[in-house]
Amino acid sequence: DQVDQRVEVPPGNSKSSRLGLTQRGPGFFEVSVSLQSDRLSAALSESVIIGARIHEIQSALTRRDDFDAYWQDTLGALAEVDPEYELRPRPEMDRESHRVYEVQMRSLGGVHVGGWLEVPLGTGPFPALIRVPGYGQNMRPVGRKEPIVVLSFNVRGHGNAQRDVLGVPEDFWIRGLDQAEGYYYQGAYADCVRAVDFLVSRSEVDASRIAITGASQGGGLSLATAALDSRIRLCAPDIPFLCDWVHYFQTSDWPEMNEWIGAEAHRTWDSTLATLSYFDTLNLASRIRCPVFLGLGLQDSVCPATTIMAVYNRLPRGKQLRIYRDAAHWVPSDHQRQKYRWLMAHFRRWGPSS
Repeated sequence: DQVDQRVEVPPGNSKSSRLGLTQRGPGFFEVSVSLQSDRLSAALSESVIIGARIHEIQSALTRRDDFDAYWQDTLGALAEVDPEYELRPRPEMDRESHRVYEVQMRSLGGVHVGGWLEVPLGTGPFPALIRVPGYGQNMRPVGRKEPIVVLSFNVRGHGNAQRDVLGVPEDFWIRGLDQAEGYYYQGAYADCVRAVDFLVSRSEVDASRIAITGASQGGGLSLATAALDSRIRLCAPDIPFLCDWVHYFQTSDWPEMNEWIGAEAHRTWDSTLATLSYFDTLNLASRIRCPVFLGLGLQDSVCPATTIMAVYNRLPRGKQLRIYRDAAHWVPSDHQRQKYRWLMAHFRRWGPSS
């Protein structure tokens, strides 16, 4: 509902006013303030998002009857693919604390994917962190100094994972969207599970201490991977995409999706959302059993807070939330420091596997 309120302020004066909102339940609200004056050629305006009772936000699940079977079959098909792991030392990228390798492997459908492995000097096994990409992002070595293995991983179509799937045009979310089998994110989610397979195969990695993180699309991939693979022990998504698709399209405007649906007579919003339901982290959230540390930008119009909270509120245990009041589609640098402190505290507490 829209509530309008007009306040007159005499020139050279100030005035405060309280806006009365009719609160009908938990949610987020957009508050817009517009300044009009005879001295201005145009009105000045500003908008902010505020939230109320956000931990009560709930969205209905949209799982189809074959949801669990679909993912069981997908992971079964992935397991049948020989990963053919390849490591190539990159000594020119080594640092005092870590050795760097470029990695390649095969994932679902035999597709080549890749990334960059940073291995600490010294005696392992070490805890490990998988970094997954935002939409179209090229993951590269991150250069952190913590004594952990870091896999900066590129799902298909990203960075050094374009041997079989090109990244141009950046239309990943509509590739194969007519049906769940073969949809882009079926492969991308499987790629992330294959990244876990790779780390578990490495003697320098403590398989009991593997974490995953990413922002935007990478945040959604982090949640999906933790849901599909219990070997993920920590999940740290930032401003995650791939959340609560039904409300996502009600609160954001993407002409690209409208154009895709309108291009074929058989496509409808209902059929499109039916396909997307298999990849909605809202439907996967209850499977996550590891601790989650999530960062959210309250003013984010790309990944609206209401869609993220719908997923966060379905996470079953050990979760922490950091909300940044003034942040849009980003989190501040201090959040990254907090995240790595959180990861390292868990890794130290658990210690090496026996």
